[in-house]
Amino acid sequence: MFRDWASRTAALASAGALVLTLGAPASTSQALPADPPGPIHAGNTFGWYGNGGLVYDETFVGPLNRKRWHVEGPGKVRNQHGMLTLNTAGRGTVSAQMTIPGRAYGRWETRLRQRQYGNKHTPYRVLTELVPVTDEGEGCGEQNIALNKFTMGGKVVTGYVRSRPTNLFQSKVNRGLGQDQWHVYAVEVTKKRISWFVDSKVIYSETRPAALTGRKFQVRFTMEAVPGKKMTRARMQMDWLRYWTLQAKNERSTKAPEARQTTYTQSCLDK
Repeated sequence: MFRDWASRTAALASAGALVLTLGAPASTSQALPADPPGPIHAGNTFGWYGNGGLVYDETFVGPLNRKRWHVEGPGKVRNQHGMLTLNTAGRGTVSAQMTIPGRAYGRWETRLRQRQYGNKHTPYRVLTELVPVTDEGEGCGEQNIALNKFTMGGKVVTGYVRSRPTNLFQSKVNRGLGQDQWHVYAVEVTKKRISWFVDSKVIYSETRPAALTGRKFQVRFTMEAVPGKKMTRARMQMDWLRYWTLQAKNERSTKAPEARQTTYTQSCLDK
């Protein structure tokens, strides 16, 4: 298991060979340093590795395990140079969702970068979400938790949690989202709190009961198209994806502003 970028890079070489105005409510936005992070991430910054907390560490070496990942949409999804890579087509949404059993609580984190090939058409939206995997099903996104959501070419990353029927808790952060620039995104879900992290910093924490559903989730990466639009081809790449239990106590405070509560307007619960 690799706990930092340097050790993982060395291992791959020897083998020959994954923002939030997340912060103050309403209109206040945060700005984080523009320098892309190295090995520092929430997992080692907050001490999540303690007590055997790391359950899986997806490093995307070798062919993509299609029994472990469900792929949908046009484009090409594969492991490429130790990264899970979603290459889009000129139209349509493409996604890759992990298929192993979901978890209701824990810590999820991924290291991600993106690239857009030109700017003549509508830009794709990049999403890393936790989606429900229990018998009740996902619905129309009204139960998802986002580690990140941003539009190609933009500078603002959004994180959110949705709960039925139409609750939406979200916030944003201004962030440098240049071509092929790495950032790490994480979320911690407990029975009493959900916290979002960008580049090892806690951005906001949500404790209101309406946000805490107790559903079991699994990770889904998505390049989301606008229906009917010609899209600018793009890709997203995940260097790693990790999941920890809550066994280790946080070594730093997760106290942060709460998100802004609004209404989710695309629910299909009553449709």
